[in-house]
Amino acid sequence: MTKMIYPGQTIGIIGGGQLGRMMATAAKEAGFKIAVLEPTMDSPCGQVADIRIVAPYNDDAALEELAEVSDAITFEFENIDYEGLKRLTEIAYVPQGAELVRITQDRILEKAAIHKAGCPVATYVAAKSFEELQNRIDTVGFPCVVKTARGGYDGKGQQTLQSKSDLLLAESLFEHSACVAEAFVPFKKEISVIVQRNVQGETYCLPIGENIHVNHILHETIVPARITDITAKRATEAAKKIADHLKLVGTLAVELFVLEDEEIIVNELAPRPHNSGHYSIEACNISQFHQHIRAVCGWPLREPKLWSPSIMVNVLGQHVVPLSNSVSKYSDWSIHLYGKQEAKQNRKMGHVTIMTNDLDKTLIEINDSNIWSE
Repeated sequence: MTKMIYPGQTIGIIGGGQLGRMMATAAKEAGFKIAVLEPTMDSPCGQVADIRIVAPYNDDAALEELAEVSDAITFEFENIDYEGLKRLTEIAYVPQGAELVRITQDRILEKAAIHKAGCPVATYVAAKSFEELQNRIDTVGFPCVVKTARGGYDGKGQQTLQSKSDLLLAESLFEHSACVAEAFVPFKKEISVIVQRNVQGETYCLPIGENIHVNHILHETIVPARITDITAKRATEAAKKIADHLKLVGTLAVELFVLEDEEIIVNELAPRPHNSGHYSIEACNISQFHQHIRAVCGWPLREPKLWSPSIMVNVLGQHVVPLSNSVSKYSDWSIHLYGKQEAKQNRKMGHVTIMTNDLDKTLIEINDSNIWSE
């Protein structure tokens, strides 16, 4: 079932974080109303929504209420309740369906889907128990990374093993779920391609971002990524292959490693707008959030164009005060804060986007500001 959703109708969003907030503000610009289902009362998305349903994601009564008030329903992150989402597809219009969430919630299913789409992944093995991991680890060798199949983000739920003597470090991961062990990939860069596809199958990718992580948390995204045309072509083709294979509707962030020989390895998928695409709000003719709304509402998509090279920098809890104290110094900085009440250490509180004609000079400016020194 596909249908067009028009301004004045209501888009329901499952999840009340910053991605939902930016999705909601993009939708409201076009005249849509917003309903949000979120367990916490004062969520970033709830602050801008027309209707707030405060309940767990698997609450049947809340899901029915969301279905009643919404003309189309989307989600802002993948760690929602799959069974609840599946039930919702039976009583409401959920253009993305539930299968995408089922696959991307589980690294084992995700890697199998990437491989089936004809795209390269690191050598890996799946293990349901620590004993199974011990028996199969020689397939990937050392060093390797063991990750929980379900849950985990920003470096949580994973353990790097340098040698067989480190194996015991991974045992506790099996308390949460089955795991995958991946051969370590000697990459030179991490990049992400955000691919977006509407219900009619029209597909576009945002300009590729180069991602810099600090303590396993995304710190900066540099656009355009400093990669060769060959690498860019391979990455974009891979993203579109995966989108087609999954029959994507909406947004999929494809995170990749770039190797020394310009080959690529697909690392992870995220079935939603992504942190590395925030630069598009200022730096493109269509942001990832506006395009996502167009996609799930059945509207034609716009071919993305980059107005200017740009750098997006995440603002974590420890950066809020120094950033606030520096606002008057940087007229070219676009500052976004998400409305979270408590600025915890390493919690994503906002981001800054800087459009520039000199990426190297701007990277120095960011470093010299001392805002991100901790």
